[in-house]
Amino acid sequence: MNFRTNVILGWVLAALFVGLGLSMAGKLYFKQGRPEKMGYPIEGVVEEGAEGGAAAAPAVPIETLMASSDVTKGEAVFKKCASCHNAQSGGANGIGPNLYGIVGHPVAAHPGFAYSDALKAKGGTWTFAALNEWLTNPRKYAEGTKMSFAGLTNPEDRANVIAYLNAQGSNLPLPAAAPAAPGPDTAQAPGNTTAADAGNAAAPADDNSAAPAK
Repeated sequence: MNFRTNVILGWVLAALFVGLGLSMAGKLYFKQGRPEKMGYPIEGVVEEGAEGGAAAAPAVPIETLMASSDVTKGEAVFKKCASCHNAQSGGANGIGPNLYGIVGHPVAAHPGFAYSDALKAKGGTWTFAALNEWLTNPRKYAEGTKMSFAGLTNPEDRANVIAYLNAQGSNLPLPAAAPAAPGPDTAQAPGNTTAADAGNAAAPADDNSAAPAK
């Protein structure tokens, strides 16, 4: 090899040694390892369960939702179920059982339909609350059910479709709305009757108080 070739090889080797040295120094300086917290923070987004984050809103009772339910809207929601079910009197079973008169009916008891063992083992009655739980997540309600429907995540949709089903042959009275919990400003401890309350309680009734309203 001539002098020119030796110089070129020398520079190549020198570059390799420099690169190797930089690589080793980088590994020593930048420690590798799994970070304690995965992902990247997004400004304006509060991590679920993080301290100081907003608490999850409590679920609205089905009784409250049913009190303001809409049968017409429920009929529209039921179209999602119509590929497997019908709710007509005397209607045939499809992929799923006929749902006419389902509210108040025993679970897994419609004649002529082959229910899953999971739903038959569940037992009970299709109350408003049971239907709400079922429609929220069928597989969670009866693990092993053959029903592949994922559920209705919107609670108003569930209340409306239950009201629609109730109107198809069941016609049970809708549940009364659950009373609102008293707030801290209105709650009064037992025995803490104020002087004004005591005075009003002790005051004799007016002679005209028993007169009927006109």
